[in-house]
Order: sequence, then C-alpha cells, then structure tokens
Amino acid sequence: MSAELRLGTRQSPLALCQAEQVRSLIAARFPGQSVRLVPMVSLGDRRQDLALHELGGKGVFLKELEQALLDGQIDLAVHSLKDMPAHQPEGLMIAAIPERADPGDVLVAPAPCDLAGLPAGARVGTGSLRRRCQLGKARPDLTFTPIRGNIGTRLGKLDSGEFDALVLAAAGLARLGLDERVSARLPVETCLPAAGQGALAVQTRSDNTELNALLDPLNHPATAACCDAERAVLAALECGCHAPVAAFAEISGDQMRLRARVGNTDGSELIGDEQTGPVLEAQAMGESLARELLRLGAAALLHP
Repeated sequence: MSAELRLGTRQSPLALCQAEQVRSLIAARFPGQSVRLVPMVSLGDRRQDLALHELGGKGVFLKELEQALLDGQIDLAVHSLKDMPAHQPEGLMIAAIPERADPGDVLVAPAPCDLAGLPAGARVGTGSLRRRCQLGKARPDLTFTPIRGNIGTRLGKLDSGEFDALVLAAAGLARLGLDERVSARLPVETCLPAAGQGALAVQTRSDNTELNALLDPLNHPATAACCDAERAVLAALECGCHAPVAAFAEISGDQMRLRARVGNTDGSELIGDEQTGPVLEAQAMGESLARELLRLGAAALLHP
C-alpha cells in the first residue's frame, strides 16, 4: 500500500466534512496510514447560474474527481451516494459504502413550523425535482423555487428573506453541526428520500485491488444492501439521479421493504408502489419494483 493515499473531494464545506469522515474511518482501521485530502472544483460548483437538470444532473459534481481517479492523480474519492448515477464509469467502482446517516429530508424556516404550517404561496427553495413533485402533491399552493449553492449559501438566502423556507437533507445539516436549524422533519410518507440519500460512497479504480481490499472493512452491509435496491430502481428506470424519482429501503431482520415513487415536477401526477422480500434479493427487488412503476405509467412522467 502507498505510504500516502490521495483522497479526492469537492471543496464545499460539506464535501470536505464527508471526506474527513472517511479519512477518520481509515485511520481507525489502519493506524499509521497517511491520507491526504485533494480538494477539487467541479463543473457543478463553477456553474451556479444553472439548475442541476440543465447541467445534466448531479453527476456534474463527480466528473472531475472521476477523471482524476482514472488519470491516477488521486487514489480514492468520496461522494454523496445520492449524487452518483446508477452505473459506474468503465474502470471505476464503489469500494465501500459506510453506515448511512439520517436518510430523510427536513424543512428549514425562520420560525418553527412544519409543512402544513407554511402559509399559502410561501416560497420554498429546493434544487430537487424529487422534492418538488412530492411536496407539490402535498401542498400545491406553495411556490417551489430552484436554489443552488452549498448549505451555508442556501441558509444565507433564507435568512435574507429571499425564501420563506428550504428543504434540505437531514444528513448534510447534521454533518455540519447545523441540526438547530431544522424546523421540522418531513415524514418519508410525505417526502420519500432519494436513492442513496444519507450514505457516502468511496470510489476507486477497479484495478486497484490492494486498495479495494483495504477499504472493504469500511463497507456497512445493511446500508449497502438498501442502497443497492434503491439504485437498482434508478438503473431499471433508465433515469439519472436528478430525475423526479424517490426510492427508499428499510431492513427488518432478514426482510427488506422497498418503496419508490415517480412524479412530474409540479406534483400533479405521482405514482408509487412498494415491495417486500429477502435482503439477499435487494437488487432484484429494485428491478422488479421499477418494472411495476413502468407498468403504472412511470415512463410517461419521466419522458413526457
């Protein structure tokens, strides 16, 4: 193993926090192993003037890091799993998925309130089509407005009065120590999470067998199984991680419950279904659920 591992990460405070988390996991498992963070700027970070779906989806946050991996400039990269497309580029793999943090979404408002407490016409900032379609179904009277930037930037826009509320991932706020900003948790029944939300992915070159073996103990089997099922839904629907699709799996004993939804951006149409089965059949369950969603009309919503 190299005397020093080069860990690639975006430069945002949250990305750096997530990279530090993985570096700590490696240090705890392998004392003495040096890991150096290599911060990089992605296209998604540079083009804050465009919505994610206009740039081609959340994958724009990954491209520079993935190319650096393929070019040998870094040894591993850390991503939010929900930002990763369902299929890996040739030559790359996900070597480990550590234990998942809170997978849910939260409402952030200047004063404590839940979704039902927002006044009609309230301006709600979210860059996620998935959130817009589900929350638009629950509260069609709200005004959902795209918002970009890191969490600090978004909170600043809320505090300046540009928005009446924000919808953010619970895990991101928790990792940055900003739990006190949460006004209310959004039940998964109202806003089903994105595939892989709350989980981190450690990405490497698939031919780096020594490093991949070293990273394997960082993998959390239950988290990985849930994420495999959720991402199998995306793959079978042939849609990107930016699409208005939600998928969320939970494990009880040796059984998994997998729920998924597909909608249009204004929430006027939303279809969903769920399946339960053995954890060992996680990926097959995701594929089966996607087929059922397609039978129910998902294709027309995803490709109008």
